[in-house]
Amino acid sequence: MAEPTLAEQVAKVPTSPGCYLWKDAAGEVIYVGKAKNLRARMRQYVTLQDDREKIPLMMQVVRSFDYVVVGSEHEALVLERNLIAQYHPYFNVDFKDDKSYPYIAITESDVFPAIKYTREKHRKGTRYFGPYTDARAARETIDTLRKVIPICMATCAEWKRARRLLEKEPDQAAVANLMLAERCRPCFDYHVGRGPGVCAGMIDTVEYARHVRQVESFLRGNRSQVVGELTEQMREAAADLDFERAGRLKARLDGIDALDDRQQVVFSSGVNADLIGFYREETISCACVFAVREGRTVRSVEFVLDKGLDVGEEELVSGFVKRYYDETSDVPSEVDLPCELADAEVIAGWLAERRGRSVRIHRPQRGEKRHLLDMAAANARHALMRYMVRTGYADDRTNQALLQLESALALDAPPMRIECFDISTLHGSFTVASMVVFTNGRPDKSQYRRFKIKTPLTEANDFVSMSEVLGRRYAPERMADGRFGARPDLLVVDGGKPQLTAAMAQLSELGLDIPVCGLAKSDEEIFVPWDETPVVLPSGSPSLYLIKQVRDESHRFAITFHRELRDKAMTRSVLDDVPGVGPKRKRALMRRFGSLRRLRAASVEEIASTPGVPAEVARTVFEALRALE
Repeated sequence: MAEPTLAEQVAKVPTSPGCYLWKDAAGEVIYVGKAKNLRARMRQYVTLQDDREKIPLMMQVVRSFDYVVVGSEHEALVLERNLIAQYHPYFNVDFKDDKSYPYIAITESDVFPAIKYTREKHRKGTRYFGPYTDARAARETIDTLRKVIPICMATCAEWKRARRLLEKEPDQAAVANLMLAERCRPCFDYHVGRGPGVCAGMIDTVEYARHVRQVESFLRGNRSQVVGELTEQMREAAADLDFERAGRLKARLDGIDALDDRQQVVFSSGVNADLIGFYREETISCACVFAVREGRTVRSVEFVLDKGLDVGEEELVSGFVKRYYDETSDVPSEVDLPCELADAEVIAGWLAERRGRSVRIHRPQRGEKRHLLDMAAANARHALMRYMVRTGYADDRTNQALLQLESALALDAPPMRIECFDISTLHGSFTVASMVVFTNGRPDKSQYRRFKIKTPLTEANDFVSMSEVLGRRYAPERMADGRFGARPDLLVVDGGKPQLTAAMAQLSELGLDIPVCGLAKSDEEIFVPWDETPVVLPSGSPSLYLIKQVRDESHRFAITFHRELRDKAMTRSVLDDVPGVGPKRKRALMRRFGSLRRLRAASVEEIASTPGVPAEVARTVFEALRALE
């Protein structure tokens, strides 16, 4: 009996909410998703009704699946995050560096909780703040914080000794400070004002708990609450004539003021929001989170992601939001994103549960938030560029692209020099061709060339135009001309079978054996001489990205030249026939207005305001342009 197909198996999946896990032939989980209706969602995959580019490629390697039924969409979202964290599926959005990020943690389960810098997995009884992508920033935050609010460090030897002592005698917690005063000695941090004196019994559990609450409020960005408490304590100390304690509290308040001075005020009101900007390359991207608390940017963190333009924007943004807030306990009242999310309501409910209060997911369209979101995107771009330079990502990817093209196009060697041609025309008028060159996978602009098509044409004819430009480029005198560079390893023509046929015929006439292919715009199919079936490079692959970059650059170069010729011709045909307008006045008019369209829209007075153009000539120009309408 034949094994049922995937579609037949999916037809028996329940219509309940849950998570589905697609697997490859080896049984490895390659994608995890959630759905309100499992059967309907999974059917979209097997019937290829899902319009995301990666789905056809993914379904080619899918051989089986699992699913887990849950009670609600909210439970499905939580389970999805747990499954992704467990399996790290290839097709899901994840951090590029699967490393542990730094956190600031408070050991809340201790009698005297301590603060620490850590990369550990989250432990029960410890509260984590972060993640941070800059380890130095996390350590500096702890150092600054302890100057403002003294708290023990978990690395302090005396704090560890006190902790062991209290663990041995848990019934003594009520008089812990008295017991520690008898048996321990003060640490160095106590003497410099960064430790509260737990190790010497200088502070009781009630007062220390207040320090811990202030530290946690500080890390959440609630500076006003901390300032209010310290101010009230300072006034109480002054009223009790305890001027030494009042002075210490005043110094802490000054420390907070100094810290606030270094942080940019971005909103006049007390906004608490995370603004997340993204920048995407073909298969890699970066997210930048601006954490704004009480109107101030308290931190900015960047994360490099392992997906880019190969997935949709919504999928990338949604995947990052779930991953980021699964790892941080600092959930704001608002999350601002560059696009709408289909499951925004479910994610907002999940975040509200983590925060304990409502959370709004918002897409700013204008104003301060939109401006700050654009700034976050700009920071994401710079962070991604730094990552690519630091890791040599671009070089590795270019090498992969050249090797993949060698294999896919059956070349004798990697195409170190690629030449691409494109034709641009307007119904046979102003027909031009561009030639762009990529050397070692990068644009070599010194080798770019552009051609005016000399063959008279009454309509667009890419076949004739391509034959002419290739005949001129690969003529013996051009091939011998060092200014045109070396013989290419691969010739790419922009277009399908007709353009490829024209290129092959012209090369054959010239007696040249140069590997050639045609790239169709619609489906990114590559036509080759040795097979009727076009080559389809994998979506998101380095080779497809490179070949598209070559094609798009040739198109841009051709269009630019075509528009330049057309604009010059239009300007010449109109102004050259106007009495009183010579080359000098024509240049002055074009400098003044920038284009013929703007000149035609100008009044007589505006034309006459051009330096060197008398009023009577301005009137003549105005009337000549109006006569064309």
